[in-house]
Amino acid sequence: MRAPEPGRQDHRSRRPGPARSARVREDRRAGYLLISPTAVIVFVMVVLPILWTVSLAFQDVRLLNLRTTGVVGAYSLDNFRAVLTSPGFLDALVTTLVYSVFGTACAIGVGVVAALALRAPFRGRGLVRACMLIPYVAPVVAATFVWTTMLNPQFGVVNHYGTTLLGWNDPIAFLSSAESASPFGIDLHVSTALLTVVLFEGWRSFPFAFLFITARIQAIPESLEEAARVDGATPTQRFRHIVLPQLLPTLAVLTVLRFIWTFNNFDDIYLLTGGGSGTQVVAVRVYDYLINRGDIGAAAAQALVLAAILAVLVTVYLKLFGRSEEVG
Repeated sequence: MRAPEPGRQDHRSRRPGPARSARVREDRRAGYLLISPTAVIVFVMVVLPILWTVSLAFQDVRLLNLRTTGVVGAYSLDNFRAVLTSPGFLDALVTTLVYSVFGTACAIGVGVVAALALRAPFRGRGLVRACMLIPYVAPVVAATFVWTTMLNPQFGVVNHYGTTLLGWNDPIAFLSSAESASPFGIDLHVSTALLTVVLFEGWRSFPFAFLFITARIQAIPESLEEAARVDGATPTQRFRHIVLPQLLPTLAVLTVLRFIWTFNNFDDIYLLTGGGSGTQVVAVRVYDYLINRGDIGAAAAQALVLAAILAVLVTVYLKLFGRSEEVG
């Protein structure tokens, strides 16, 4: 029998033996066993509620007949037709978009400014950075209570200093006024209450953007800015041509995440205004249909409409900007 040539292996040696095949099957079985608890939890806590919500959205379900409602019933599009043609739905959708866009922009803008302001080392910088996280980690009930007290038109500290130092003629009902806000003489065509909850969203969410942007700024090579500084570049030019291009991928991810979370936000607006004075977003409207009206089917249909609109907006954003950011 001729020995195999050097550098060549017999094709029979490439076949896995019985012991190796058994070991591969054991490893595969062990992997399935390890991920099975997570798969079960995800199926029970995520997949089943989504399927149940979809089933309820196509049925006439109310609190009175909820116990007799099954997964398969008299399906129809009546809930979606009623939701889309109901008075106030388009206004709530526009309010949701305004709140999401401006709240996201405010949070990311303040996060960028805070990260740049605390970029240079100084004594106590770590403590100041830690204090920046207080709005994000504070309980939302406590944060909304503080803002409600501060902005109270009768005894709030903001109206007190506004009337005594800033020359306001009358106290401003920040959380209950539906009149258009006109800061610095600019008419924004947005209610004062909506502008206030947008500012609250920016204040509460900017630490999240601050953490990501700070981490990305620290990863920028110092040699790039040193070379630009030697060439005589101004701070504005260094930010525009060096720092900002490095931050664009991070800002793109933050924009998507913050927009999704703000678009579905409920607790901030409900605790501050209860959805009144021009601040009723779609999430508050779903809560109103579910709790106050007891119309579970319409609430589920409205939640699906909200999810579909959000999916379309995120898909459009990724199509328009995701590829360019990936190439960059």
